[in-house]
Amino acid sequence: MSEQMTAHHSAILQDRANLELSGVTDVDSFDENEISLYTTLGEMVIRGKALHVNAMNVDTGDMQIDGDIRSIVYGDKDRKKKLGLWGKITR
Repeated sequence: MSEQMTAHHSAILQDRANLELSGVTDVDSFDENEISLYTTLGEMVIRGKALHVNAMNVDTGDMQIDGDIRSIVYGDKDRKKKLGLWGKITR
């Protein structure tokens, strides 16, 4: 990510269908049922149906997601990027 990215993170959910995020540092994986990503405040997993990443700005860390959003779960606050193979095995 660019050094210009702010250290702030926000999540704005409208009507359980439109999610705007800031502070996204990396996207681990995504499909129509789950998006796994990292923010400046740690891991985040979004689950739902027909999920679609509408926009992602790697310079600012902003992301827009549409779909039927069922859950937003924060994970490890200290983990801000992907685990390597060894980290996944020992986790």
